[in-house]
Amino acid sequence: MPVAFVTFDSRWGAAVCAQTQQSKNPTKWLTDWAPEPRDVYWENLPIPFVSLSIRRLIISIAVFALVFFYMIPIAFVQSLANLEGLEKVAPFLRPVIEIKVIKSFLQGFLPGLALKVFLYILPTVLMIMSKVEGYLSLSSLERKAAAKYYYFMLVNVFLGSIITGTAFEQLYSFIHQPPTQIPITIGVSIPMKATFFMTYIMVDGWAGIASEILRLKPLVIYHLKNMFIVKTERDREKAMDPGSIDLPENLPSLQLYFLLGLVYAVVTPVLLPFILVFFAFAFLMYRHQIINVYNQEYESAGAFWPHVHGRIIASLLIAQLLLLGLLSTKKAANSTPLLIILPILTIWFHKYCKSRFEPAFRKCPLEEAMEKDIMEKASEPNLNLKAYLADAYLHPIFHSFDEEEEKIEVRVDKGQSHIPSPTRSEISSESPPHYVYHYEFEP
Repeated sequence: MPVAFVTFDSRWGAAVCAQTQQSKNPTKWLTDWAPEPRDVYWENLPIPFVSLSIRRLIISIAVFALVFFYMIPIAFVQSLANLEGLEKVAPFLRPVIEIKVIKSFLQGFLPGLALKVFLYILPTVLMIMSKVEGYLSLSSLERKAAAKYYYFMLVNVFLGSIITGTAFEQLYSFIHQPPTQIPITIGVSIPMKATFFMTYIMVDGWAGIASEILRLKPLVIYHLKNMFIVKTERDREKAMDPGSIDLPENLPSLQLYFLLGLVYAVVTPVLLPFILVFFAFAFLMYRHQIINVYNQEYESAGAFWPHVHGRIIASLLIAQLLLLGLLSTKKAANSTPLLIILPILTIWFHKYCKSRFEPAFRKCPLEEAMEKDIMEKASEPNLNLKAYLADAYLHPIFHSFDEEEEKIEVRVDKGQSHIPSPTRSEISSESPPHYVYHYEFEP
């Protein structure tokens, strides 16, 4: 394969090799820190370097098409919130729509529920696309899937709901107006959609937090597996696996709610209590689940934070630009030019943070690596990592043989209990991989 894992006897040597260019030919030796053993996505290791660029180009086009064509069902869902337009399109539904209970349901609850249904299968589709792109670690796959999902929700849920929900009736003027008027049109549309986003926060946010606490889906799946699949204690342990926090879906949702809070903090402050209640519940729920329920599948060493920081800055910029568009339609239009300084300062702050703090998330300082090497030699002079490294980066196909042998050992008669000893892979996964990096090369 065009990939190899290389181990070092010091952190300093690994840091130097992983963070420097090894060859004059920039496509021959590509070195980088390897993910820890639990984080490796083995299926993508054999993909050649040239194929990776082609795959990512194709997936980028596919994601753009997916975002664009998903606007069709989103526009239909948002049209349900405008009953006058629905009555014009389907006049025979007028007697049913005018019933008070049905009218309240259509305007208040149905748009948010339908939007949640449309978004239900999307994270799975985006994760498959990220796997096709060829990333080598589970953390990278989840980061890329989360990025795609965030862009999708930003365009379809936020901007799509605003444009199709209120400016849909003025589509002709919206298309034919000059580009400088588009922020004004969107700025006028934002306050009109506050009711929809309140409903969306309650349906998707509050109900999602409650369902995550109850965990009805994993409970049902466990009992079904217990009835039809479980044969040994090891099978029971696998069936009871609670999984990990679903970052590709949960992280973009949190960022969307943060964006809604920033946008509506000035425009429609009545939305803020709904946002604050959601974040309070989310803090308590995720804190409990992460400490007591979820399993930690891998350690990414803070690799998600630069992406989170960038999207928070983007949310600030979007909120400031939409506020400028809204104020330009009011009597405060003369103060709008003074607010242009806000996006400029925000961009400057992002550039400062990116240049000053982002390297700490990307690279390992040589000074720190040497300090840790000296400290380790002084505290544990007889430390031998060869036993751990012997099977730390072992292909899962070889671990499956160990599991088959263990299954034979744990088969006992009914009424007896036996707790199997952990396999070598389970023991090794608990030790942090300090000295490992990988390289890709083209022959």
